[in-house]
Amino acid sequence: MKKSLLALVGTAIVGALFLAGCGKSSSTTSSSKQVLTVATSAEMATLNTAKYSDTTSLEALQNSFEGLYRFNSKSKPILAGAQNVKVSSDKKTYTVTLRKNAKWSNGDAVTASDYVYAWRKMVNPKTASPNSQRFEAIKNGTEIAAGKMAVNKLGIKALGKYKLQITLESPISYFKELMTGAPFYPQDQKIAEKYGSSYGTTASKTVYNGPFVVKGWTGTNLKWEYVKNNNYWDKKSVTLKKVNVQVQKDTSTAAKLYQTNKLDYTQLSTDYITQYKKTAGYHTKSIPLIGYMSFNVHKTTTANVHFRKAIAMAFNKTMLTKDVLHAGTALNGIVPANFAYNSKTGDDYRKDAGNMLTYNLKAARKQWALAKKELGKDKITVELLTSDTTESKQVGEYLQSQLQSNLKGLTVTVRSIPLKSRLAATTAYDYDIVYGTWQPDYADPVNFISDGGQYHLDDDYNNTNFRNLLNEAATTYATNTNKRWSTLIKAETQLIKKDAYTAPVYQGAMAYLLKDKVKGLQISPYGTVLFYRNVHIK
Repeated sequence: MKKSLLALVGTAIVGALFLAGCGKSSSTTSSSKQVLTVATSAEMATLNTAKYSDTTSLEALQNSFEGLYRFNSKSKPILAGAQNVKVSSDKKTYTVTLRKNAKWSNGDAVTASDYVYAWRKMVNPKTASPNSQRFEAIKNGTEIAAGKMAVNKLGIKALGKYKLQITLESPISYFKELMTGAPFYPQDQKIAEKYGSSYGTTASKTVYNGPFVVKGWTGTNLKWEYVKNNNYWDKKSVTLKKVNVQVQKDTSTAAKLYQTNKLDYTQLSTDYITQYKKTAGYHTKSIPLIGYMSFNVHKTTTANVHFRKAIAMAFNKTMLTKDVLHAGTALNGIVPANFAYNSKTGDDYRKDAGNMLTYNLKAARKQWALAKKELGKDKITVELLTSDTTESKQVGEYLQSQLQSNLKGLTVTVRSIPLKSRLAATTAYDYDIVYGTWQPDYADPVNFISDGGQYHLDDDYNNTNFRNLLNEAATTYATNTNKRWSTLIKAETQLIKKDAYTAPVYQGAMAYLLKDKVKGLQISPYGTVLFYRNVHIK
């Protein structure tokens, strides 16, 4: 991947989100056991930090691994695997002293070379990591990911067994937040090399340095456990002994299990939000998660810009959030609202950038006519790929209905498959249009503009103006807040409004049920991922 990472202008207004129930339901697990039972809506795809691109895998990684920093109970980044960090006067070089008492779950010491090994693997083109763009901020990260430079030129060095040196391309103000992300976790080099391509494909072929270890995941099963890691350096701060996780793709089933005290936590989706909103333990929260459609630009139909614009403007987003999702708001750009703020003016980026692609039938039909003319077809059939969760299938069916009704001559077939298969299909270009959701890793517009879950953005979207704008924001205007801000808006305008590379669908809101006895459960400030480190059962 070959994007340029940009210096932070705004910071999202995020705080700790402690999930506290309000009911008095009894529990299947006694508090003395400190065991939590939760549901997730999709299967896990991997435990390899270099390979994940789904939320379930991310949640597993963020609870079983630890990087240089982690979020505390107030959602602020604090030192974790790092004991001390010193920054150079030009803000580009970080010298990190690691904790000498940090160990892997097999007893190996967590060393500087484990970070160097993992980071180099992330940017190595042979790895084909879906998250290599996160390393644009690290010196030479972009060139290495593009195959233009050797991996040992990445701006990370082991100065000793427990000392790291990290060099950036340009100063960034969100270094701590960036380092909390799973792509920046270390890997036990000895174990990763032992298992090779099968590393991270099962719980037993992975070792962990976080508060929990994963048990019972075979790579395909729908149940697993997070068990307290007795080799974790700060294990005395972890009260919870075990988290039982089960995949429940059907929200109705999960909600019923919650009501019969067989689950302590579950998310709600679509119609079940209305049905269970008066249930004890019901909560809702707006989050910077986005729903979007991405197009396979290697296929003639979806490569046509008029076709993409027609699709992007031909469905009623407000109706989707009100009548199907029962949560969230319409999204008319790739960056969500109430996420990133201009540090000089305090203004919300989304308000400054304005609407890019709105629901507009007149404009959509004009683009549709142009698309049919250029493609030489009066009738067009495309496939919409979704995961097989209840919510994804319902969104897919809604989009199918709207698009077919509003664009004469269009036929949309929907293919809903397990998330792991959907991710593999998109990686292999086995799709026309794919619907998915994505949540950010740090609070800056560029996280969405240069990533945002947009499939193959680095490989397939080579608009010169877009790339130049990103580079200007990362270099020329890196420390000029207002100019950088306006440059990012121009980049998003090129990507979304002019080229419709991606079709924004909605901004999400999280609804969930949680038992009153569960204290200290935290949601990531950037989405739906749960942190179990501070949980205790009352």
